[in-house]
Amino acid sequence: MALYDAVADHPLRIDEVGLTRRERDTSSGFTRVTTEITLRGDGETGRGEDVTYDAAPHDALVDRQPFDLAGEYTVAAFSEALDDVELFPDVDPEQAAARNYRRWGFESAALDLALRQAGESLASALGRTYDPVNFVVSTRLGDPPTVDRIETLLDADPDLAFKLDPTSDWDADLVADLASRATVRIVDLKGQYEGTDVDQSADLDLYRLVADAFPKAVIEDPALTAETDAFVDEVADRVSWDHPITGVDSVESLPFEPRWLNVKPSRFGSVESLLDTIEFARKRDIRLYGGGQFELGVGRQHLHAFASLFYPESPNDVAPGGYNDPEPPDGLPSSPLSPPDDPRGLEW
Repeated sequence: MALYDAVADHPLRIDEVGLTRRERDTSSGFTRVTTEITLRGDGETGRGEDVTYDAAPHDALVDRQPFDLAGEYTVAAFSEALDDVELFPDVDPEQAAARNYRRWGFESAALDLALRQAGESLASALGRTYDPVNFVVSTRLGDPPTVDRIETLLDADPDLAFKLDPTSDWDADLVADLASRATVRIVDLKGQYEGTDVDQSADLDLYRLVADAFPKAVIEDPALTAETDAFVDEVADRVSWDHPITGVDSVESLPFEPRWLNVKPSRFGSVESLLDTIEFARKRDIRLYGGGQFELGVGRQHLHAFASLFYPESPNDVAPGGYNDPEPPDGLPSSPLSPPDDPRGLEW
């Protein structure tokens, strides 16, 4: 049975929709805003998280509370019903990808609710078990870049491994210092982004510098240009894709069959697209790892649940939220994260 078929026909009853704005300062120097989406029905509550990056659509959504989704569905029928719902009724998002982010918030809440109403977890519905989840911590190094943030995080947990975002102001001394201090599992070159605050243009010298310094690290999202194509060919077995990946079609459209993919559930928009892509990749021995988008609430649990079921031993960028705080609190859990004893729905 296909993965999606195992949950598509689960009955779903929705009586009420709730929306709650969340906010948190981050170590990257911006205030993250998300919306928790709550669906209630039949004495149960399902939750999802909209990770749209600009704050204005969250503010408009919570002020208006516009969605009347009460009714009887299946998981698949609810997804189909969302096709006719304007999820941004008042403020258009700055990024087109936000339409998938918000849809995922509703679809994950609906799946969570349907599983709870059936007395199941995602693991039991898919006939799988939850395994401990390895994680890495993703961080930027400031402007100008220094190792200070790395030192702060290693003080919290000396065994941490990292996903780092190299930029063109990194030099050989900084990279050598990083290589001597930290275990770096992923270098995210941000070469596939356009029009965002994290864009990094193609920089062959930077690419070679970090690829040589971190020879076991996955190399994520290089820019593909006449200047960088030969380098990408050389390291193709280490190359991973994140920003372009929104479904099976996007994987098939890559310039070569990948060995690695970063799975961020919110990028896929629908439960069907996410599960179909995971299944597609597993059949082709494409290695997967989880990624996050500064989830503040239940969305981070959902990252853990999918990683636990499908890619628990990978360098998952799904660290607990405290690692994103400007000052990490005491007592943060170490990798790997233990699964819950008695999960329900999508909780993890």
